[in-house]
Amino acid sequence: MDTEEATVNPDGSTTFNDAGDGADSAGAADEDMPGTNETVEEIVKGTDPALYLALAVVAIFAIFIFLQLRKKRKNAEVDDFFSNLDGDKFNLKLPAAVDEYYEVKGKCESDGWEPGQVSESAQPTPHHRVLAQALMKRCIADIPIVSHIQRESAGMNKLYSQSMCSVKQWKSYQAAEAMVSAEVEEVRAEADEIEPGWSQVVWRQAMQYHNMLKQKEEQAKSQAAAQHRAIADKKKAEDDKKAAEQARYDAVKMKVDAEKARIANSEKAAQELMKQEEREKSSKKAFSSKGGGMKKGFLE
Repeated sequence: MDTEEATVNPDGSTTFNDAGDGADSAGAADEDMPGTNETVEEIVKGTDPALYLALAVVAIFAIFIFLQLRKKRKNAEVDDFFSNLDGDKFNLKLPAAVDEYYEVKGKCESDGWEPGQVSESAQPTPHHRVLAQALMKRCIADIPIVSHIQRESAGMNKLYSQSMCSVKQWKSYQAAEAMVSAEVEEVRAEADEIEPGWSQVVWRQAMQYHNMLKQKEEQAKSQAAAQHRAIADKKKAEDDKKAAEQARYDAVKMKVDAEKARIANSEKAAQELMKQEEREKSSKKAFSSKGGGMKKGFLE
């Protein structure tokens, strides 16, 4: 049985409500209330903040790794760029004159010459003269690589200070510079062994000789080029002369051929005219002979 519940209203009256209906109404009211939202909020509020911190750390670490990889790849591209840009710029080798000098020195020593030996007379000994020539040849052959390093020194140091050159390129430059510096000092030491005090002027003399040889070489090249131009100009003048003579010959030949053609056409026209006159004469004779016979027969 359904039970009824008495409710006292504010005006003193009494109202009886069905307990089952009330329960249903209460259930419906509970469904309309935001109970589920409160549950979600409780779950959200119950999340540990350490989880957010861990996710943030992972995200920051991933970004850091990405940036480092991109930077490394970019640096590798820059290194490749400078390596390809310069190529074998500092892949220097000492000239063959260095080994030739030591061969000459070895022969002189085997003949009894000793380093630092001074000539007793005013004239240099054959050993001194041969060694001095060999060393000067070596020194002159070294001038190009020495000048190359001197030209590149300021630029390479500036690039390295601004981190604009690769490590490989810088090490290559340092190795070349060390090799050239050692060669410069070695030449000076050998110069003093041949003639004391020569080390102070040997490189200046070598530079002067190098410039003289270079100037002679350039003069020889200029003379050779001038000779080639003169030969080419002479050949061109001869070709132009031949072409002009051929043009004159062709013009004269054309006139002669035209005159011959005109004469041949005139003769042909004259022959045709003579033939035509002969045909006309023949026609007239034939007509006259036929006409006279008819007239005679008619009279008879």
